[in-house]
Amino acid sequence: MKRIAILALAFSLLAFPAQAKDINVKSLGAKADGKTKVTKSIQKAINAVSAAGGGRVTLSGGTFLSGPIEIKSGVELFIDADAVLLASPDINDFPDRTDARHYNSDNLPRKRNAAFIFADEAENIAIGGRGTIDCNGQHHVTRIPDEEYTGGWTFRRIHPTEKTLPRVVFFAGCRNVSVTDVTMVNQPAGWSYWIHDCDYVVFDRCKILSDMQYPNNDGIHINCSRDVTVSNCFIEAGDDAIIVRANSRSLKEPKSCERVLVTNCTLKSWAYAIRLGWSNDGVMRNCIFSNLTITHSWLGIGMDFPRAGYNNDFGQEYSYIEDILFSNIIMDYIYECPIHMYVAPEDVLFKGIRNIRFTDIHARSLCGIEIFSPEDHPFENLVFTNCSFTKVAPSEFTLDEDTQKRRDAMGEGDCRGSHIENVGGLVFNNTVFEE
Repeated sequence: MKRIAILALAFSLLAFPAQAKDINVKSLGAKADGKTKVTKSIQKAINAVSAAGGGRVTLSGGTFLSGPIEIKSGVELFIDADAVLLASPDINDFPDRTDARHYNSDNLPRKRNAAFIFADEAENIAIGGRGTIDCNGQHHVTRIPDEEYTGGWTFRRIHPTEKTLPRVVFFAGCRNVSVTDVTMVNQPAGWSYWIHDCDYVVFDRCKILSDMQYPNNDGIHINCSRDVTVSNCFIEAGDDAIIVRANSRSLKEPKSCERVLVTNCTLKSWAYAIRLGWSNDGVMRNCIFSNLTITHSWLGIGMDFPRAGYNNDFGQEYSYIEDILFSNIIMDYIYECPIHMYVAPEDVLFKGIRNIRFTDIHARSLCGIEIFSPEDHPFENLVFTNCSFTKVAPSEFTLDEDTQKRRDAMGEGDCRGSHIENVGGLVFNNTVFEE
């Protein structure tokens, strides 16, 4: 019997040669004083936990100043409630990587692959905890003088595009990803989260609190990815809050973006609260956006395909969107359109948009809905059920100083009514427009 027990133990050790482990970064000598850079200690802990088969790297009890961090397979970066992960204020700490595997960096938007936290072809990774990721964004922007302001954001980047930090968290080619409970603040004029060609991704109970006057502060940018769920999140974004795209130009082969679920979230945006598509994206389909509150946003829901070439951010395929459901969404304080669908008349690769359902959407906005379809590829089967769209006078919204400043730059005459053209199979069931 004893010999059998020894053999069983030996076989178990062969099957599981390494035990997962947890490491508190302080045990490696990291100082949580917010002044001493502890990048090497954090990365050492991540490397050790990953090599051991997986586990947790914990930040607790203080502020951990760091440069770029790579999360590797099997690792949860856990930021405890009493901890802050603080990005270095020095842009020189974030050079472009030379070891990227999953993508061609030259074809990325802004041609930059730098990020504060990144993962490249990793599996079973997570960021968790009730702590805070502070991006130190105030070191990367400056307020635009009043005499130079012409509309849009009231801040601009200090650094040129080729040096600015384009993303905070960048996961590429990853599988089984979880981001839960963590709060991100003070983004540096760059996307908060970019999910690029990943599978099985969950965001739950997260807060993304951008300064809405910093440029291009997207919330969660979901690109060429599949089976992504965003739930119970609060997102304030200086640019689009939730983005679904299929720009595969940096990938080895085209990838669709599909089976995205966004539910039970509150969204605020200085651009679109929800946007699908951009210049020459590929296929986006089978997505649900439900039980959402959208408020104090410039635009509500959009599908936008401008001319290619904008900010190096464009794809290489014919864009096609199908089978999308928007349901149970309240929109209030929308400063332009609650729904805006647009395709540029030329220089755009576009195949079509079909089978889009809007159910129980109720919006108050300064402009009506706008849907402009190209004559050669009309939108098909747009169905509105139990919806109400109320266009209000500007006097009915109490605007903060920055919003009023942008409205003044645009001119009050910009409050447009609803306009729809070139839609086949357009259906309105119990839908009301008040203008």
